[in-house]
Amino acid sequence: MLERYEAETLLTLAEELHFGRTAERLRVTTGRVSHVVKKLERRIGAPLFERTSRVVRLTPIGARLADDLRPLMGGMEEAVRRAVEAGRGVTGELRVAFLGEWTAPVLLRAVSLFTERHPDCAVHVHEAQLASTRSSLLDGSIDVLIASYPFDGMANGPALLSEGRALAVAAGHPLAGEESVSLEVLADHPVVQYPAVTSAEFKRDRTPERTPSGRPVPKGPVGNTFSEMLSLVAMGRGVLPVGEHTRRYYPRPDVAYVPIHDGPPIRRGPVWRETNTTARVREFVRAAVDANPSPAG
Repeated sequence: MLERYEAETLLTLAEELHFGRTAERLRVTTGRVSHVVKKLERRIGAPLFERTSRVVRLTPIGARLADDLRPLMGGMEEAVRRAVEAGRGVTGELRVAFLGEWTAPVLLRAVSLFTERHPDCAVHVHEAQLASTRSSLLDGSIDVLIASYPFDGMANGPALLSEGRALAVAAGHPLAGEESVSLEVLADHPVVQYPAVTSAEFKRDRTPERTPSGRPVPKGPVGNTFSEMLSLVAMGRGVLPVGEHTRRYYPRPDVAYVPIHDGPPIRRGPVWRETNTTARVREFVRAAVDANPSPAG
């Protein structure tokens, strides 16, 4: 059995490949680092590092041992952190938000269950705006957002909602009377664009540059809000792929919603900044999953 300090020394040296920097990080002497490594090598029966006066390299056996130990050490640290957080309890404040009216019920069910489980943590609910969702997560004014995937550059929790796709067109548009359309029709009409601050992966998913067959998709004007984008559609300035729930939450006499029969489902769920994965955030995501047990339309 390896002692924790032995595994920690091995993994730190494997990362730094420098005895001095390893000693600084571990707050020990370089002699102590060398002693631990030699002790491990005697136990293993083979060199773990190649050492010269100028470089330090992992041997194949050392690299394999480090790879095997790394997830085990990570698991130990996570277990200790969970135990500490459990002992302290979940307190303080949590700021959560929803983007789109159809995500509000999902968020509110999560808030209800979370508050029941953690009454000492105050939860503040906000409606997020399309143009500021990313900045709100980055500056910490929102801890968890219920929004559409993909949301690149952020941690994404399990999907809580799933819905089909539709194409928003002006009421008088030639496609308005169709029973359904294919994604290929995007090549034949300008597509209204999301604001520049919107997630790049999200835009590629909703307003792709090419159809599945490779045909280029013409870009229409940019809208600053979702309602503004629908107004551009109503004016005949372009079409817009949306989720099928838009028909229910944004009914407009000047806009028609035509099902897209060959588009993958849109999925929505919790989004948060990876470096903001606190006990409060983890417990809220858990409550969101428990309160909304299966993705539904």
